[in-house]
Amino acid sequence: MFAYIKGTVEEKNNDSIIVEAGGIGYRIFTALSTINNMGQNGTTVKIYTHYYVREDIAVLYGFGTVEELTMFEMLLTVSGVGPKAAISMISTLSPSRFYLAVVSQDTKSLTKAPGIGMKMAQRIILDLKDKISKEQLTSSIPMTSPENNEVTGDSVLSEAVSALMVLGYGSAEASSTISGIYEKGISVEELVKKALKSL
Repeated sequence: MFAYIKGTVEEKNNDSIIVEAGGIGYRIFTALSTINNMGQNGTTVKIYTHYYVREDIAVLYGFGTVEELTMFEMLLTVSGVGPKAAISMISTLSPSRFYLAVVSQDTKSLTKAPGIGMKMAQRIILDLKDKISKEQLTSSIPMTSPENNEVTGDSVLSEAVSALMVLGYGSAEASSTISGIYEKGISVEELVKKALKSL
């Protein structure tokens, strides 16, 4: 119904914000991390939205990035996962880390999200592992610039997994191999070389 809402932050709560746009105040439920990134009251924001409608409820959920929205909608396709559980996952894991956890079948990372138990984590992996593309593994990673040469662990892991997938390895095999040999400070090139030796 709404792709996004651009307006002014009027109120921030623990689980939602109110954004005024065109004279209308929209209560948008979202992750705490998103709320914290929205700035102070009076700040102009653009928030991507999902209009969730069921028999007795109609709620607007919001996200700071398209990648978070995609992750939310993907989680809703899993039987037993509702909006609250999906928001909990987004509050715990970035999209890139979530996708990596799914394709590498890392239930430990998934169960860090409040409300996600082992059975639910296994169901998420079973339902989504074949739906995640190499583009999704890297799309939410910010590119490093000459002014900022610091490379995050997420970036190195995802780029290395993507490189192996381009070479023809399966996503689960590539992810588990990379996760097993990753060391802090290692470059993508070194990580891929080590992975190829072990495969």
